[in-house]
Amino acid sequence: MSADLTLPELRAQWNQVLDRLEAQDRIAWIAYFDARLAEFDGQTLTLDFSDARKLSGSHEYSPARLKLENSLKSAIFEILGIKVEIQELA
Repeated sequence: MSADLTLPELRAQWNQVLDRLEAQDRIAWIAYFDARLAEFDGQTLTLDFSDARKLSGSHEYSPARLKLENSLKSAIFEILGIKVEIQELA
């Protein structure tokens, strides 16, 4: 995949990304399964968790978030061949 990937194209392949993520890191898969793909500018993927409270709230899970995010980035790279930054909306 090229860096010119659009949000609709990413959405079309999102289940493959989630399948890869589940195979590699089931906890990360659980965390990101309910995320909505809100925006993608070719570099930063914005995930919306407004419906899912798993990663939102007042709890501090920075070390866990970083590990989960890295697992997601890895799965995206393996399936789509692109490196992205992740941004979360809560």
